[in-house]
Amino acid sequence: MNDDELWTAIDAQRLRTADWLETLRPDDWGHRSLCDGWTVRDVAGHLTLQQMGLGDVFRLAVKHPGVHSLNWMILTSARDQAALPIEQLVGGIRGMAGSRRHNLGVTPFETLLDIVVQGQDMAIPLGRSLPVPPEAAATAADRAWGYQASRSGRRKSKVFKPLSYAGLRLVATDIDWSVGAGPELRGPVLSLLLLLTGRRVVLPQLEGPGALTLQQV
Repeated sequence: MNDDELWTAIDAQRLRTADWLETLRPDDWGHRSLCDGWTVRDVAGHLTLQQMGLGDVFRLAVKHPGVHSLNWMILTSARDQAALPIEQLVGGIRGMAGSRRHNLGVTPFETLLDIVVQGQDMAIPLGRSLPVPPEAAATAADRAWGYQASRSGRRKSKVFKPLSYAGLRLVATDIDWSVGAGPELRGPVLSLLLLLTGRRVVLPQLEGPGALTLQQV
């Protein structure tokens, strides 16, 4: 994707996610997400924070002194936002569409990765579908795969324990996308993306010799 296509995909997924959130029942918001210790509402709060600049980070640090890790800061800021009325959470996600601002220290590729993957963190535990175009999922998956060999990627915060994909070939069944070499691990590109970001819950959706290898890890 070029820059314009990337932001178009981000905007579309933000709007799709906001529309989806508006369909939730009141008790859905307190349901656990795929992120350990996070509710659906916490994740939605986090997704309103995709445009934090240096000043925002400084104000958060002042509000919560003694932060010991980036993960702790991310969770704390998400819960601060989650305390807002639901209408403001949905409006915050919807209102970012059309803007090209992104969080300090990341690129638009991480912005796409975040909105796509964390949307599934909310939808999957609820047994709900939040569609993602395969092209958007493939672009995010390329970025996630690149972290495997990237020193900067390894330094990024981790919510899930990463899995090792050394010696495996990941092949999408719904788009022309593949990476790696070795025994094949096949499935929808969105499922492969979720696996690349540590969401083992999608293992039953994958097949091939590589699936057996991961199931034994």
